Amino acid sequence: MNTTDDIKVELRNLRYEDYLELKEASLQAYIGMDPNTSYWKEEKIKKLIDIFPEGQLCVLVNGKVKASALSIIVDYKKYGDNHTYKQITGDYNFSTHDPNGDVLYGIDVFVHPDTRGLRLGRRLYDARKELCESLNLRSIMAGGRIPNYIKYADQLTPRKYIQKVKMKEIYDPTLTFQLSNEFHVKKILKKYLIGDKDSLEFATLLEWNNIYYQEKEEALVAQKKAYVRIGLVQWQMRLFGSFEALIEQVEFFVDAVSDYKSDFILFPEFFEAPLMAEFNHLGEAKAIRELAKFTEALRAKFQEFAVSYNVNIITGSMPYIDEDNNLLNISYLCRRDGTSEDYRKIHITPSEANAWGMVGGDKLKVFDTDCGKIGILICYDVEFPELSRLYAEQGMQILFVPFLTDTQNGYNRVRRCAQARAVENECYVAIAGCVGNLPKVNNMDIQFAQSAIFTPSDFSFPTNAIKSEATPNTEMTVIGDLDLELLKELHEHGSVRIMKDRRKDLYDIVWKK
Repeated sequence: MNTTDDIKVELRNLRYEDYLELKEASLQAYIGMDPNTSYWKEEKIKKLIDIFPEGQLCVLVNGKVKASALSIIVDYKKYGDNHTYKQITGDYNFSTHDPNGDVLYGIDVFVHPDTRGLRLGRRLYDARKELCESLNLRSIMAGGRIPNYIKYADQLTPRKYIQKVKMKEIYDPTLTFQLSNEFHVKKILKKYLIGDKDSLEFATLLEWNNIYYQEKEEALVAQKKAYVRIGLVQWQMRLFGSFEALIEQVEFFVDAVSDYKSDFILFPEFFEAPLMAEFNHLGEAKAIRELAKFTEALRAKFQEFAVSYNVNIITGSMPYIDEDNNLLNISYLCRRDGTSEDYRKIHITPSEANAWGMVGGDKLKVFDTDCGKIGILICYDVEFPELSRLYAEQGMQILFVPFLTDTQNGYNRVRRCAQARAVENECYVAIAGCVGNLPKVNNMDIQFAQSAIFTPSDFSFPTNAIKSEATPNTEMTVIGDLDLELLKELHEHGSVRIMKDRRKDLYDIVWKK
């Protein structure tokens, strides 16, 4: 499926009314198998939803079911490692489901072939892991087909085939995916799924262990995770031969940071400036407007990556020409559910105004995400404390600041002000900048940066109020886990309570528009 600007992705529990779309997705996913047995009958799906609604997951793309993961809970010691699919599912009637069991057993997962580039399977597996943790179950287990085995059966035993898949010498569409999602092969099962000709009725018994599992009497059921993981890209300026080459470097970082299960990725301000090199002869003001012609294509690629890598992306910033022909500095929040919003830099530096004729935006609102409320300020904006305070009053928990500074003086202004914003607004602040030289682009010759994540300053946070920071002037990423619950504790019980102790009887900050 080609990703487009209007893709909307939603993960939720399966409903009765989804059945026809579920059936169609299953038929398409299992093309080549017997169409009479390659999908669950309606009464089976209804029973699953009745007995274990939270275990039946689906992903909708533009409102239609395109992927699903079905599961039950079993008391695993009753079946052991030598079961068949028919046995573990109670002859496909799910009489084996036990709400008091200890293992989440995956009985099916499939993805419509026209959406496989969106990585919906990984999204479903991550949701299963969260369910396993929230229900305090010992592990997830499943019998996995090895559909490419038929091609190698005359040369390899099942054990050797699995070993070669592990070593990436052979690709198996099912096993390769499961191994990449932290499952391990516990055993080889014989005659697991009768009629599975491609696997010659062999299967892998797969397991993912819940490291948070506690004995039932100690369980804390349905606890939400306290941490949000963010990744910063400290981008090395370099010349690119084409727009596609720059996108390749962008995707490299998105792929790398998303592999750490990050919830957010932040890119720097004007990281795409190398594309302006071919317009250098036009002069600075015209060259930046030529660069703005790439902005929509960049936004579209970021939105595609946000969905396919399942991560929220703050796109750094880029020039943008509005309907009145004004030149602005814009950043996009591309959410992993397919939606996006923008923020337009409000405070324009003298250099941006004089060299490019850039003007400032006039809107400020907090952004809702699946990991809390965030704000975006671009570089110079963070040096004006009023904006961050207005965000904080709307419930902002994390402030993202893409920046670009040429000298250490300029960088230190951004850094010191960002640290102050974290303290005075009781929030986290993440800054990401560009490094290196770009001698063939006017007004972009040199860059200095040390990307970092700043915290409030109190006992629950690092003593220097720095969660993590990059090596100065080196291309790299920074990954950090942020505990949002600590912000609530700080707000109510901190050694000082800056947000609560303001003298609003004497002063206030008002947004005039």
